Amino acid sequence: MKPRPTQWIDLKTDEVKALLERARASLDAEDYEKLKALVETAVYLLEMVEDKRTTIDRLRKILFGSSSEKTRDVMPQTPVAPPAAAPDGAEPTPSKRPGHGRNGADAYHGAEKIPVPHESLKSGDQCSDCKKGKMYEVAQPGVLVRIVGQAPVQARVYELQKLRCNLCGKVFTAQAPEGVGAEKYDATSGSMIALLKYGSGLPFNRLQGLQENLGIPLPASTQWDMVHATARKLASVYEELIRQAAQGEVLHNDDTTMKILALMGKRAQHEALAEDTPQRKGMFTSGIVSTKEGRTIALFFTGRHHAGENLAEVLAHRAAALGPPIQMCDALSRNLPGELKTLLGNCLTHGRRQFVDVTERFPEECRYVLETLGKVYKNDEVARERNLSPQERLQFHQAESGPLMEELKGWLSRQFEERRVEPNSGLGEAISYMLRHWEKLTLFLRQPGAPLDNNICERALKLAILHRKNALFYKTENGAHVGDLFMSLIHTCRLGGIDSFDYLTELQRHAGELASDPAKWMPWNYREMLKPAASPPNAA
Repeated sequence: MKPRPTQWIDLKTDEVKALLERARASLDAEDYEKLKALVETAVYLLEMVEDKRTTIDRLRKILFGSSSEKTRDVMPQTPVAPPAAAPDGAEPTPSKRPGHGRNGADAYHGAEKIPVPHESLKSGDQCSDCKKGKMYEVAQPGVLVRIVGQAPVQARVYELQKLRCNLCGKVFTAQAPEGVGAEKYDATSGSMIALLKYGSGLPFNRLQGLQENLGIPLPASTQWDMVHATARKLASVYEELIRQAAQGEVLHNDDTTMKILALMGKRAQHEALAEDTPQRKGMFTSGIVSTKEGRTIALFFTGRHHAGENLAEVLAHRAAALGPPIQMCDALSRNLPGELKTLLGNCLTHGRRQFVDVTERFPEECRYVLETLGKVYKNDEVARERNLSPQERLQFHQAESGPLMEELKGWLSRQFEERRVEPNSGLGEAISYMLRHWEKLTLFLRQPGAPLDNNICERALKLAILHRKNALFYKTENGAHVGDLFMSLIHTCRLGGIDSFDYLTELQRHAGELASDPAKWMPWNYREMLKPAASPPNAA
C-alpha cells in the first residue's frame, strides 16, 4: 500500500506562485520546469476532483487516455462461442506461405529498382528446354525485396586525389564528380530532417544521438539551421496554401494546448511587473482542415490565438464572391471566427462521447443512443461508397437518417418530460448537451456537403500532439512558425496520398521558381511543373 501524506496543506494560488518563484532562485532551469509542471499537474487534478461532474472513470481517462470509443468496445457484448475444432482427418486451414510479408513489392514505391538480366538467356534466343521455341521477355518480372538498414541522413566523403610536382611544388587536385554540387547539405537532407522532426515527432537531440551512433554526426543546432533555411525557401508555398484553404467549401477547426518558452518568459516577467494587467495566458496549436472538390488542405498555427481567431485570419483571404463556408467544430465558443459568418455545424462525435463516458452507469440508455448514431454513421459510409454528390447525399440522409434522428430527439426529450433521468446526473448532462446543440449537430440533414463530425481535424492535431509529447515545447515563436509550416505541408501531402519527402525536396530544388507563381507548386500539381517542356514543332 502506498503511504499517505503525513499532512494535508491548503495553499492559495498566490502562495503557489510565490513558492515557485522562490524555487526558481535555487534550481537550474531544467529542474525548475519539472517542479513547475508537477505543481501545475497537482493543481489541475485537484480542480478536476472538486468538479462534481468529474467521475473516477473520466479522471482515469484524462490521466491515462481512452483506448477506444467504439460501441463494441464500450458496451458489454454477448460472448461469442469459440470456433469448433476440425474433425479428425480434416485438412487444417492453410496458413500464409512462409516468407510472404504483409506488403507486396508494389508497396515499396520508394525503393531503388535494380534490373537483373538473365545470366545466360536473352530475348530472341532459342529455348534451352524444348529447343524449338524462341524466348520473349515477360512484361511482369520476378521480384525480390531486400530491406537494408542505414542512417536517416547519409553522408558521402569524396577523396580527391592530389598530385604535387617534385620540381616546382605545384599541387594538382582532382575535380569533384559531376553532380556533387557546391553545398554540403543536399536538399534531401533538409527534407528528411523536417519529416523526422515535424512529421514523426523525433526531437533534434534524439536524432543527433542516433546519427552519432551510426557514425554520421549531425548536431541538433545544425539540424535547426537546415530546417530554418528550408522554411524560408518554402514560405511563399505556405502562404499560398493558406489562401487556397480559405476558398474551401467546408472548414474544420479545433485546437490543442502547446508551450512556447519565449512567451512563457514574457508572461512571467509581465505578471511580476503588473499583476493587475489582463493578459491571455493560453497558448494553442490550432488545426484547420479545408476541403473542396475532393481536395483537402491542412493548416497549423501556434501561438496566443485560439482556433476561432486563426480561422478568422484564414477566411480574410476568402474571395468576396464566395458565400459563407460550412464550419465544423465542437461547441466551444473559442472555435467561432468572431463576426465572420459561417454555416456552423457541431461535431456529432462530441455529442456521442458524452454518452460513452457514462455507459458503465447507464448501459441500456447509452446502448440505444450509441446504436442509433451507429446507424447514422453507417448511412454516411454507404453514401461515400456510392460516391454520391453533396445534394444526393443530403437527400439520402434525409430519407434514411432523418427518421432516426427525429426518433432519437423524441426519446431524449421524453427522458426529462417523464422524469426518467435526473438532469444533474451524467446521463442528464449528456442529454442536455445533445438537445442544446441539436440544430448544429444535425446540419448534415439540411445543408449539402455538411459533415457529421470534426474527426478529420482531430486526427490532424495528433501530429501537433505527437510533437508536444516528444519535444515538449517550442523554444521561440519563430520555431513554432517553422513547425507549423512543415506540419501543414507534410499533412496536406498525407491527406492527398502524395509523397511528402519528394514534394519537400522538389520545392527546395526549384526554390527560385516558387515566388513567381506558388499556386503551380501545390502538392496536387507540382509534378506537372517537373515534366520536361514539349519540344517545339520543326519548322516547315
